[in-house]
Amino acid sequence: MPKVHASARYLALALAPALAPMACDGASPDRVPNAPAAKEVTPKEVVAVTQSPPPARAPNNKIAPEPRAPELDGDPPRGVLLGSLTWIEAEARLTPETVVVVPLGAAAKEHGPHLLLKNDLLLAEYYTRRVLQAADVVIAPTLGYHYYPAFVEYPGSTTLREETARDVVVDICRSLARHGPRRFYVLNTGVSTVKPLQAAAALLAEDGILLRFTDILKVAGPVEEALREQEGGTHADEIETSMMLYIAPETVDMSKAVKDFAPKTKPGFSRAPDGPGHYSKTGIWGDPTLATRAKGARVVEAMVAGMLADIEALRVATPPAGARASASE
Repeated sequence: MPKVHASARYLALALAPALAPMACDGASPDRVPNAPAAKEVTPKEVVAVTQSPPPARAPNNKIAPEPRAPELDGDPPRGVLLGSLTWIEAEARLTPETVVVVPLGAAAKEHGPHLLLKNDLLLAEYYTRRVLQAADVVIAPTLGYHYYPAFVEYPGSTTLREETARDVVVDICRSLARHGPRRFYVLNTGVSTVKPLQAAAALLAEDGILLRFTDILKVAGPVEEALREQEGGTHADEIETSMMLYIAPETVDMSKAVKDFAPKTKPGFSRAPDGPGHYSKTGIWGDPTLATRAKGARVVEAMVAGMLADIEALRVATPPAGARASASE
């Protein structure tokens, strides 16, 4: 006789009183008058009812989650998020000695078929958490829009005009400088952002405000050179994909990572071979298939160390006298 699962046997015993034959006046205690004979339920049928198969899962082509970058320790952060303060608390924190950090990372910019549009925003937010923990700074809300003209042919990618990108940073710094701070650091995650940031720094210097920013090619360049295996490229490539495998592996779909590289002969990127920019069907420039979490760990940690060093150097730097600042005194 086939074995019956314990749960099936328990269910059969629990239902026995309700299923027992009903006795009627003058009727056999074994049968209800005129009722058809009951079909005997086999153990297999009981098991089939009580053990339904698990629902089918959709295939998951993303990489299996790996151990992430080290979690921040339990010590209280040295810095503070501006958006978490009241204006009264902000007034106490925004002094002439305060270093204000402005994180900058594209909230919508293509990074090939294997990385998300918000890739740079995720980087900026990760760096923000690390800086918040390690440095005595006030961190402004992340700026998700800036100057990214090279990627606008790919749906979802956004850019500001160069002058607008410059002025957004200038206006943020001037607004906060009204209440004391003279030192600002843009936690930068881009390359095309450098030119408008340089222009912003020049304008702010006239107000006696010192603005500095992360030069990602300079900060992480030596480490990247030591690790790089790809033929060339700098976008959604071996290095950038490795960084995301380290800090947010669940956002990387390595099944869609492909090599897409040719030496650049035009600035920017185009989806069409005869377009105005460098042709890239995927939006990748490099070889992300060579990415590893170990490479990402070294690049990200070098970047964090460089950002913290920049901030401490800014803290002891003397703000410019500023032509407009001097004239107003």
